[in-house]
Amino acid sequence: MASPSLPAPKLTLTPDEARLLTLRAQGLIGAESRRGGVTAMLRRLGAVQLDTISVLARSHELVAYARLGPVGRERVERAYWNPRVPGAFEYWSHAACVLPIEEWPYYGFRRRALLARGQRWHQSHPDVCAAVLARIRAEGPLTATELGGAKRGGPWWDWSDTKIAVEWLLDTGEVACVRRTGWRRVYDLPERVLPPELVNAELSDQECVIRLAAVAGQALGVVTQADLVDYQRLRWGGTGQRKDGQALSPHEAAAAAGLIPVEIARPAHSAPLPAWADPEALARPVTGRHRTTLLSPFDSLVWDRRRTLRMFGFEHSLEAYVPAPKRVHGYFAMPLLTGGQLLGRVDPARQGSTLIARQLTLDKPRAAEPMARALTEAAAWVGCDNVALEQVSPPGLRQRLESALSQAQ
Repeated sequence: MASPSLPAPKLTLTPDEARLLTLRAQGLIGAESRRGGVTAMLRRLGAVQLDTISVLARSHELVAYARLGPVGRERVERAYWNPRVPGAFEYWSHAACVLPIEEWPYYGFRRRALLARGQRWHQSHPDVCAAVLARIRAEGPLTATELGGAKRGGPWWDWSDTKIAVEWLLDTGEVACVRRTGWRRVYDLPERVLPPELVNAELSDQECVIRLAAVAGQALGVVTQADLVDYQRLRWGGTGQRKDGQALSPHEAAAAAGLIPVEIARPAHSAPLPAWADPEALARPVTGRHRTTLLSPFDSLVWDRRRTLRMFGFEHSLEAYVPAPKRVHGYFAMPLLTGGQLLGRVDPARQGSTLIARQLTLDKPRAAEPMARALTEAAAWVGCDNVALEQVSPPGLRQRLESALSQAQ
């Protein structure tokens, strides 16, 4: 009698191997990551987070800059919001994100879930929704301002009934946003701006969740269960239902997406961390030059603070919404990526043609020269010809940093 076959042992990755696979998957190692420009970068990442804060530039521009270098900012905008041939749309992923146009059908599960819930943040009024939809159908693409105004006059979340209605229509897929003008969303009917095969595709919740699990695996190279859930904010149990009514588990979604079970080694006396890897990521050794750059706090490499701490030993959080006296590293502290590690952070600002490092922290003395290069390159990209230092920590590294800046500029 033949002995039963044993399951193949899981591949165990060292933390460094896992980190390098993620850096390459995120487009931050090697020249190949720059091929295809912004459009290809968006497809590799699967989602680029949007935010209203603009310091050196808006976050979606900084994400492209971190991977592609000093690409023209207008070129970045055109790639996201091409007025002739849309290549992306806006919707809820990790947060409000720019997403590759071909992914539209795979967010059907979220549109259906929001419709079933009946609201997101604000309660919409059916008669206002009907009136807004009728205007867009009759008049063509419109912004919230053109529809009557986005705010009542209070705080940013104090939306007008019209803004509430058009955002609800966006949530449920009755309108789509594939371009912006002056940072304002332009709303239109999906059938007017999306290819018919995308509009007409009807995918099950299960198919949608499997696809987004695959996107997360490809975008990160290696994912734990927490990574898989967080990357596009999947909610197990409310989505991806099987025919028997039981929730599709993360393990089932990862397997159906073609991800390979692996383990990530941890310090002695700790069990390995269960994870999954993109098979294409495992098939090739990680080679190429590391990018030295400043990262947006909303960059997909660091938007998950727990993963950032686990992978880089680097604690980081956005402090823009923290009262100024309580901030540790500044309003919009940008991590420094160099040599595949996060070795510092800087809170930048612009004053005329000078980039000001308001608060700068170096975790290692050897980070002074990479920080100087990153600041100089970022300054040139946004049209500044000088870098000025304010607060430096630890203070003893100021002279070394100033010397490095003088050589870099």
